[in-house]
Amino acid sequence: MALNQRLQQKQLQRLSPQQIQLMKLLQVPTIALEQRIKEELEANPALEEGDDTDSEELEEQFESTIEDSDADTDADAEESYEEEVPEVEVKDPDEEFDITDFLDEDEIPDYKLYANNSSPDDEERETPITGGIGFQEMLLDQLRMRRLDDRQMDIARHIIGNLDDDGYLRRELYAIVDDLAFTQNISTTEAELEMLLAVIQTFDPPGVGARDLQECLLLQLKSRKRTVQVERAIEIIDKMMDEFSKKHYNRICQRLKIEEDELKPVMDEILRLNPRPGNSVADSVKAVQGVVPDFFIQSVDGKLELTLNGRNTPQLRISSEYKDMLRTYSEANGKVGREHKDAVQFVKQKLEGAKWFIDAIRQREMTLLGTMDAIMEYQREYFLTGDETKLKPMILKDISEIVGLDISTVSRVANSKYVQTQFGTFLLKTFFSESLSTDSGEEVSSREVKKILKDAIEGEDKRRPLADDRLAQILNEKGYNIARRTVAKYREQMDIPVARLRKELV
Repeated sequence: MALNQRLQQKQLQRLSPQQIQLMKLLQVPTIALEQRIKEELEANPALEEGDDTDSEELEEQFESTIEDSDADTDADAEESYEEEVPEVEVKDPDEEFDITDFLDEDEIPDYKLYANNSSPDDEERETPITGGIGFQEMLLDQLRMRRLDDRQMDIARHIIGNLDDDGYLRRELYAIVDDLAFTQNISTTEAELEMLLAVIQTFDPPGVGARDLQECLLLQLKSRKRTVQVERAIEIIDKMMDEFSKKHYNRICQRLKIEEDELKPVMDEILRLNPRPGNSVADSVKAVQGVVPDFFIQSVDGKLELTLNGRNTPQLRISSEYKDMLRTYSEANGKVGREHKDAVQFVKQKLEGAKWFIDAIRQREMTLLGTMDAIMEYQREYFLTGDETKLKPMILKDISEIVGLDISTVSRVANSKYVQTQFGTFLLKTFFSESLSTDSGEEVSSREVKKILKDAIEGEDKRRPLADDRLAQILNEKGYNIARRTVAKYREQMDIPVARLRKELV
């Protein structure tokens, strides 16, 4: 096979480092942005917190930048990089080079060297975080109160260590026997493990140490005072678990030889049990962090006001120490010897990285505001009224065409971002929905159909829940052209079970 040599011309599109950094920052929600900035501060010594310019001058410049930002954000980022970070001519290592080619304060205004993410008017809000003793620590405290020898204590501690967050022992006992033999050189048997597990199953919360849901519910029922309802509940869980899980109440009544009105207090007894006993303790001591909205929308005299959440985000600027370092080099007529070239190149690289990051933060703010403003205007009626039936069908392409950004950029903004309104705090992507046609040919949002579907299910007779066929019929009667399989799909998306599992004893 002969080898041929030829020339080939290709046109490629590549993102600059600043554009890549901007795309990554767009995906970061406000709650994680502070940590991301801290990481950059630790990695780049040329970047520091603080404000070294007049705040009013910065605000005017920032507002004018937003008004002039009609072009694509990615293009702006590239242009900003070319203007703010002049290229430095690379010379022969044996020659001296001019630092003033890089250090020119006239070309780089101070306002471009730092980012302001907050305003003096911002309201300071803190989300309380709770903490306490952990789930396994609580079990170990109870274990220390039992009379067991050191060997049994070690085995019991190992069993507790194998419990998951729900409080279940998911591993087989023979596997734990092998673990103890290989890791702690303790020889034991499954019978001994059963005995020690039975001790752990008497701990609080009731149901801990169970190996499946049935055993968990039985442990909780057996820890209660024995009444007629509790005895019947134990019999149902022990002998009719399949019928209970499938809500075959008629079969249960037949086997217990009771009427439905007698079964209801028994079912109420079972429904009060906790299927995840360990998780309830873990949730009470776990650090609780509320949702932090990325945007705020308020309606003032019939007008919508949009603000970006900039709280807890530090202001950034170029390190004055690094600028002084280059200024010192430039005092010698801008010439640096070969022995100092590596140091100057290092300083230059860090300064460039700091400028890129500050500019990316600023571009992120403008992109988020521009995209959210387009969504707010598109769904104006909903944000004014809070009525979900006012939501219009909206896809990523609709917003992309309005703001002049790529669909992938809009997707990054909408993903994992929250907006706080007068009617609640919502994930941005929930406002995007498909369109459906009514009998009159009008396009409506699938979110509107889901709202009507949810209302119909909430108002149904729980003794005879509405099947998907009946729900589809109700929607068709209201003028919505929707099939049964689509009703099933929307029901599953809203985490609503099938009709049989929605049945209740009233």
